[in-house]
Amino acid sequence: MRRISVLTSGGDAPGMNAAIRAVVRTSLNNGWEVFGIRRGYAGLIAGDFVPLGARDVGGIIQLGGTMLGTGRCQEFKTDEGRAQALRNLRHKEIEALVVIGGDGSQYGSYLLSQTGFPVVGIASTIDNDLYGSEITIGVDTALNIALESIDRLKVTASSHRRAFLVEVMGGDSGYLALMAGITGGAEVVVLPEMEIKPEQVAKELRAAYERGKAHAIVVVAEGARYNARALSAHFQEHQERLGFELRVTALGHVQRGGAPGAFDRLLATRFGVAAVRQVETNEYGVLVGLLKGEVSATSLLDVILNRKTIDLQLLEVARILAQ
Repeated sequence: MRRISVLTSGGDAPGMNAAIRAVVRTSLNNGWEVFGIRRGYAGLIAGDFVPLGARDVGGIIQLGGTMLGTGRCQEFKTDEGRAQALRNLRHKEIEALVVIGGDGSQYGSYLLSQTGFPVVGIASTIDNDLYGSEITIGVDTALNIALESIDRLKVTASSHRRAFLVEVMGGDSGYLALMAGITGGAEVVVLPEMEIKPEQVAKELRAAYERGKAHAIVVVAEGARYNARALSAHFQEHQERLGFELRVTALGHVQRGGAPGAFDRLLATRFGVAAVRQVETNEYGVLVGLLKGEVSATSLLDVILNRKTIDLQLLEVARILAQ
């Protein structure tokens, strides 16, 4: 009987539980034993293993977050930390590890795989910045949460004829901000990948007002040079000259906490099943993701060596549609 383990690492993402459920039940269907590891790599170093059966993962598919807990672990970056993790895996007679997480988590997967231990990664991050998957677990739900917030803010913005700034998560990637800006009908989108200065933002907002708009929305990525804090400070300092104020709403971790939508539940389920299939065929050192509409495996080396980019042509689309 084979034994495998599964952990979630890094930032939580809606759909992680669906992926855990798929890994566990697909493995059980194969007649394998499955152990969950609590608290990500920190739990792996501490030996915090828990056996998982079919009932243990019942009723979790609709829940946000992760039943196993997660976190970031600096100790795992050290040789000593990884050596302890390996000792724990071998002590439990674990034959393969499935890691559900984003870029930092999959870097950990790569380091562990370099020791010769069998590892399969599952692409999961709301930032959608992980090479090897066109879309990752949690993105769709996080985007819809941002979109709902923008729609609500538009109502009050129109009522008071005001300009609102909405800061969304995404780390150093502007994907969430760009997609939220397009689908939310924002007048201005501010990204880390394409710098726009505060005075240009003010110019665009003034132009929107002159075109007869009753409101204006700026969507800014948290990783942009001129993020919500910087833009807010500039508009407060120059409010008299600019002639209007900019109300700020930072969504923050609200985007992480939503119940996963149908898309994320299905995507996570497909990824979880595919990860177990990789273990079945002894194909390790890969990330399971979505490429050209198909669930595919990408070498973890390629994942850590390449940086995923966004299509900046869509920024021009956002500008055109904001007229």
